[in-house]
Amino acid sequence: MAQQVAKTVLVVDDDDGVRESVAELLELEGFEVRTARNGREALEFLGSNPTPDLIVLDLMMPIMSGREFRDEQLRDGRLAGIPVVVVTASGGGRADAQAMQAAAYFVKPVNFDRFLETLRAVVQHAP
Repeated sequence: MAQQVAKTVLVVDDDDGVRESVAELLELEGFEVRTARNGREALEFLGSNPTPDLIVLDLMMPIMSGREFRDEQLRDGRLAGIPVVVVTASGGGRADAQAMQAAAYFVKPVNFDRFLETLRAVVQHAP
């Protein structure tokens, strides 16, 4: 039986505690995790590394917000197909996520079981 390759997730969040906690929990669940502190850092990472299977994206970040990052991502043919799951403290998250063509969205603090279930479903159905 072939060994299943770990799916790679890029976690983009300016809050060190949130970013590190999400990364640690995803690693415990078998994901390979990379992190970035803002949209600009995420774009730099994507420009010089293999593309991840999924991006977990905060909306409100300094330097480059999640919305600005997603606009740039969608303009780049190599990156546009990477699914995004939005995680935000913003009350308007659903409308933002829909406008950004996100695969899913969660309001902080997230229900981690539901979050994991959604991430697994998204990476399973990603092209």
